[in-house]
Amino acid sequence: MQIVEVATGTFWLEVPEADLRVLCGCPADAVKHLMKRGLIRRVTRDGVTFETGPNAVLLSDVALQGGEFCNLSEFPVLQMLYRQGMILPGHPNNDGAKPMLIGLREQIAAQMEYIRRGNYGLVSEEELCEAQVPPDIAADWMAVKLRFAFGSIRGPDDLLTRMPLDDAPLEIRGGVTVRRLDMNVFEFRYGDDTAIVDLNLDHGQHYAPPFSLGYHSLRREYFAVVHSGEGDGWDPNRPSMSSILMFQGRIFLIDAGPNLHAVLGALGIGIHEVDGLFHTHCHDDHFAGLTTLVRADHRVRYYATPAVRASVSKKLAALMGADESAFKDYFDVQDLDWDTWNDIEGLEVKPIFSPHPVENSIFVFRTLWEDGWRSYAHYADIASFRVLDQMAANGVSSELITKVKRDYLLPADLKKIDIGGGLIHGHADDFADDDSGKIILAHTAMPLTPKQKEIGSGAAFGTSDVLVPALQDYGMRFAHSYLLAYFPEVPAHQLRILLNHPVRLINPETILIREGRPCYTVYLILSGTVEAISGGRRRSAIMTAGAVIGELAALNDTPSRETVRAQGFVRVLCLPTPLYRTFVARNGLADRIIRMADMRRFFNNTWLLGENLSAHVHNRIAGRTQETIFADGNEIVIQGADRMLIVREGAIEKLLDGNVVDRVEAGGHVGVAEVLFSGRTFFRYRAAGRTVVLAVPGGMLREIPITRLKMVEDYQRRMARMFTPREEEQAFPWMHDYATGIPGMDRQHQRLFDLASLVVEAARAGEKDRLIAVLDDMLSFTRQHFGDEERLMSDTGYPQLPEHARIHASLLDEMVRVRQGCQEQSADERDFHHFFQTWIISHIFKDDSRYARYIVERGDYVA
Repeated sequence: MQIVEVATGTFWLEVPEADLRVLCGCPADAVKHLMKRGLIRRVTRDGVTFETGPNAVLLSDVALQGGEFCNLSEFPVLQMLYRQGMILPGHPNNDGAKPMLIGLREQIAAQMEYIRRGNYGLVSEEELCEAQVPPDIAADWMAVKLRFAFGSIRGPDDLLTRMPLDDAPLEIRGGVTVRRLDMNVFEFRYGDDTAIVDLNLDHGQHYAPPFSLGYHSLRREYFAVVHSGEGDGWDPNRPSMSSILMFQGRIFLIDAGPNLHAVLGALGIGIHEVDGLFHTHCHDDHFAGLTTLVRADHRVRYYATPAVRASVSKKLAALMGADESAFKDYFDVQDLDWDTWNDIEGLEVKPIFSPHPVENSIFVFRTLWEDGWRSYAHYADIASFRVLDQMAANGVSSELITKVKRDYLLPADLKKIDIGGGLIHGHADDFADDDSGKIILAHTAMPLTPKQKEIGSGAAFGTSDVLVPALQDYGMRFAHSYLLAYFPEVPAHQLRILLNHPVRLINPETILIREGRPCYTVYLILSGTVEAISGGRRRSAIMTAGAVIGELAALNDTPSRETVRAQGFVRVLCLPTPLYRTFVARNGLADRIIRMADMRRFFNNTWLLGENLSAHVHNRIAGRTQETIFADGNEIVIQGADRMLIVREGAIEKLLDGNVVDRVEAGGHVGVAEVLFSGRTFFRYRAAGRTVVLAVPGGMLREIPITRLKMVEDYQRRMARMFTPREEEQAFPWMHDYATGIPGMDRQHQRLFDLASLVVEAARAGEKDRLIAVLDDMLSFTRQHFGDEERLMSDTGYPQLPEHARIHASLLDEMVRVRQGCQEQSADERDFHHFFQTWIISHIFKDDSRYARYIVERGDYVA
């Protein structure tokens, strides 16, 4: 048994004797990492050349780590099916075995839906019409989709084998077994050999890109295109096709491919500088970087057509285990009209339909200038004329195909085109007579051929094409807006004193402030990203445009308590310390600034609030935070309050059934379930020694995308740990911490727990008749319980009753399915165990707690 650490959080496990090759962990660009390490290579057998690679994927127990997706199996699965040939008829590598997905049942289910949406996007004319596509056009688009899908929409189970992990060892193939030891910790065994794979990331760790991009300094232009990716999903040396559009000094992204954080960092762009994203479609090489944009303290504007947005939100919802409506919690949705010039504050954009397996738009951008319009066309992904002609010959509307060809050849001052070839990508030859001013060839991992070089240009990473040059310094405009947000009470003429100071370009990895040294200059970050490091801190704090650094040491005239260094090229406004002190004193700001700066420094030491939050947002949080001091042993109450508790000094003990199960030290937090779901925590809390606690309003945290994302990640990790198998006398022991606060309903919940434990007991004993009888009792009692709950909600005027009733109906349908499976022996104890755990997490813990809180707060419920 051979094991190789491929990259951070990614491993390769191979057992040649069993013909087993497992990709353990599949974050963004995992396939590219395998290529770089030589674990995917080209071979020839029986005259056919194809790639080697994994035949199984081990999934992470959680969807998110470090604010990034852990399970992006779309490209690994495509590599196995097509580039290895496992699905291709007559291929020498097609032996009938399907690629395997190994992991927790809920993660496998999430991946199956994510892969389905990645393959097809919206899967019916009804879904297209719901996304505002007219019925006649929806029919044409569905015909195109079915042509790409070889005639039918297939479920992922036709292509993949599910290998769910429970508490027992699971045989994968050829005598190799895998067992889950702890959250994200797995033991593989083959004969006498064992190997442990740990997919957990430490705090502050992130998945690494497969390529090095260096550092680039960009000048803010009036209208320009920065080339941020010309490769495809298989190019191990370059980012996938994308562009960055500058308009009036502002930054817009076109697509969000894998490792977007590395792309932005290399270009010296901080996340707060991104005004918006224009999105073409939902394939991972254009989609996987969405979490980078969520790691901001405001909702980044999301520009797409409703059809593209619908397919993207459904795919994202599958990955995150959330409802697709949650998309608007993270992005400021700005829908675009097809085939229309949409005006975005002077930048006009026209989305145009381009045939692809999923909903897809190409974009043309333009702005008015001296002699007319300047335009940029971004064509990813497109189909070749040969494929379009085949579609027209096989029933796809000839009018649609004619329009697509005409749209492809519309001239622009600058046009970037996909030349990836094959069935779903374009060909350079189709643009040989294109009248555009300049053509960039992209979306390929192959070197350009001599003929292609005659048609279009290449574009190195970080280079720019300026369509309208800037004749003003946008940096000073941004400096003014940042200072205005930071000092809202200061007159404009006073701010101009600060603005009349030099702007410096800081080289990558340069130290601006050193721990233990005096601070002679206060810096306002105008662009780029810095990290603040302290010897006593586990992790560094990340700060971007708008942050003021060095001011606490400057105002207190004390040595700096941290080192601050540039991550890439950084532009800063340099303010001499004596002037800054005088400015703050003259405007009567010293007490507020010092208090806020001290609070910001603490926030930067925390995992929850220490990344990518601007000084303005930190100040808002600090202004609404309440501080409380608890004596040793005092109970700390969270239930019934929409707030997050953050430990500033001391520690909080977490108790479950009276036992201390965890200790939250300074910088840690409690109350995620309350804030995310208005739910109830399973725990009790008490102070361990003198403890200072900050109470932060939950509504404020929910409105900050990166904080919301981190809360979701924290919640998922806690649930995964909670349901790690434990040896218990009873499969589902009831604990008072599960209580909703409605005694009658809690007694019924306890009865359901008892029945569920009896189901598992009967299944383990192999007593089928008793198993079915107990399942029938549980099904009957569940119907009664749901009816009682719904009557209670109706009597108390609970506004979410219709939605809650729909959830009840869905749970009953699932329970009937499990019961039927046990009757027919197509389901077993593990299926029931998964069903009940999911119910605990998703229903009692979240949904029931919501109505219970509503009823208790009304004060008119009598037990």
